[in-house]
Amino acid sequence: MNRLTRWTCCLAVAVSLLPVGAVCDEAPSTAVPALKQAYLEPDFWIARLRQPDGIALDAGTLAHRNTALLHQDASMHDLGGLPATLGQAEVSQWMTVSRRPTVPLFDAQGHVVADSVLDGIVANVDPSAVPAVQPTRYALAVRRASLRRFPTALRAFSSTGDTDIDRFQESALLPGTPVVIAHESRDRRWWFVISPGYAAWVEKTAIAQGSRSQVLGYADQRRIRIVTGAAVRTTTTPEAPLVSNLQLDMGVRLPLAKLPAGASVNGQQSEASWPVVVPLRDASGSLVLQPALIARSADSAAVPLALTRGNTIRQAFKFLGERYGWGDDYGAHDCSSFVSAVFSSMGVALARNTSDQARNPVFSRLHLDDSSDAQRRSAVDALQAGDLVYLPGHVMLVIGRIGHEPYVIHDIHGGNYIDANGQLRQMALNGVAVTPLRPLRIDETRSFVDAVTDIVHMLDDGKRRPTP
Repeated sequence: MNRLTRWTCCLAVAVSLLPVGAVCDEAPSTAVPALKQAYLEPDFWIARLRQPDGIALDAGTLAHRNTALLHQDASMHDLGGLPATLGQAEVSQWMTVSRRPTVPLFDAQGHVVADSVLDGIVANVDPSAVPAVQPTRYALAVRRASLRRFPTALRAFSSTGDTDIDRFQESALLPGTPVVIAHESRDRRWWFVISPGYAAWVEKTAIAQGSRSQVLGYADQRRIRIVTGAAVRTTTTPEAPLVSNLQLDMGVRLPLAKLPAGASVNGQQSEASWPVVVPLRDASGSLVLQPALIARSADSAAVPLALTRGNTIRQAFKFLGERYGWGDDYGAHDCSSFVSAVFSSMGVALARNTSDQARNPVFSRLHLDDSSDAQRRSAVDALQAGDLVYLPGHVMLVIGRIGHEPYVIHDIHGGNYIDANGQLRQMALNGVAVTPLRPLRIDETRSFVDAVTDIVHMLDDGKRRPTP
């Protein structure tokens, strides 16, 4: 998502019913025109690739690019590079996300959010209490937690019929994510935090304060398990409820615990599991590190997966059918966090929002905002599996093509198509779906191709492709 275009993120798609080459004998899907059931299997697309497991970039190159992204992308935050103290101007600039809404909003029951309620929410930001200078405080997220535009759990929507797109929902923190604490809400229940990829409000109970070395050192361990499934959970452990059944999303890295062979962890023998170290919060809000278990049968790895076209498709399809979650709501993802999760499992860092991802400074990028129709269509003709295609507020991952038609997998809230009678019909995809690209339309007169601003070639070797 793009903070500047969040009101239009993941556009309603119009899909024109176009013929495709016969690939299998089954009938097209009734939900998405030009889609067959075979297209919903990752192996179908991987089998069509040349050298699907050829490594695009090695781990050292990716680490170098991640560091470069952290320093070259203004939306990213180098927590380790922050000074020992934070000034009022810097904190206030981060907190501009908490501007008062200028349009009417509705609660989950369809009632207008009263001005008095908004007054209280805005007052809870308490910007006048930001000190002139404060020590830089560090913390780790102890569970998956919402990052909010304001220090409130109130869900707010643009219309009475919309209870999915919570306008106060920004993103999510994942267990083990380091943050810097910048401000406290007036009611003392929320922290405004700076994570590597976002700045917003989080409930205090979701993070635990520690020393700079504790927090930054946690994420810098060499012996780890990285989650390579859409999500896994720590083993249920009644003896240690704070580390029991934690949701760990794709890309989460946890240090391995140093334990004697055959040691018991939270009432369970550890040899059939991976003993990991998870952060938790004690009664005073301080950071405590405790062992937990991830079953060996769970989808995890000792190192990030290799950056290949085959792995990109395999990882993306692990989310197929997941419910769309605006700002990572519902324990799920939106369009930009979906592709971020896919590439994080292969060791690649991406910015949080689509506008920042589209301006990626470390991967080969084709900017098409002011291009001619011919240039846009030529760029679409040259798309390869693994490319990211951006338009305002949305991103799609290319998985291959049928004949001349590129297909994409993307996390989308809406979805419409133009039927055989020329009528606009709703698909209501509301999740991770596979669709053809070229027929996608913004409305009856404008296609997605017309709106493409950027194409980022995530699996190129660093050499820019020729401009169409």
